[in-house]
Amino acid sequence: ELIGGELARAIGLKVPELVFLNLDDSFSKTEPDEEIQDLLKFSVGLNLGLHYLSGAITYDPLVSTVDPLTASKVVLLDSLITNIDRTVKNTNLLSWNKELWLIDHGAALYFHHAWTGWEAHAERSFPPIKDHVLLERATMLTEASRQLQEALSTQTFAAIAGLIPDDWLQEEGDDQPAAEKRAVYAAYLSKKLANIESLTKEAEDAGKA
Repeated sequence: ELIGGELARAIGLKVPELVFLNLDDSFSKTEPDEEIQDLLKFSVGLNLGLHYLSGAITYDPLVSTVDPLTASKVVLLDSLITNIDRTVKNTNLLSWNKELWLIDHGAALYFHHAWTGWEAHAERSFPPIKDHVLLERATMLTEASRQLQEALSTQTFAAIAGLIPDDWLQEEGDDQPAAEKRAVYAAYLSKKLANIESLTKEAEDAGKA
């Protein structure tokens, strides 16, 4: 969520404010819903919060509008971060003050579920882009690709990866240092950006299919 949101912001897309917040074990005790109570119990510690956009509505491709360049940038961002969760069934987009806002990038960058083999994963295409909710409106992919290449760099990726707290990168039984994992994120995204022309063509072809 942190990486996806900050990358979106870096390329000029709108994302609700992201903040770090610590939840203690007393936070769930006033919650009457048992299911939510359980979720809060499992969330004790450092979390990432998103600013609530009061009055926002879920983006509906049948009634909402989005300009072609914005749609194209969202499509290429999701190709870059391998985000499989921006479909008609679950857009993870909000309309607020007549603007498009991106939320929920938790399904992206799934290579990190197994840190080995990330180099090969970074070279792969992204077939799920064919199901992207904004693909039909993404008619400026070449221009979007140019803007992404101007806005993003290895330094950008390293800076964003540097925001990830150590606690989120350390798992029981995993002795790989947090700094190494941050470096992998930056290197992975750099490889994906180097292949942006292939990802752009893939999205263009999917849009024509």
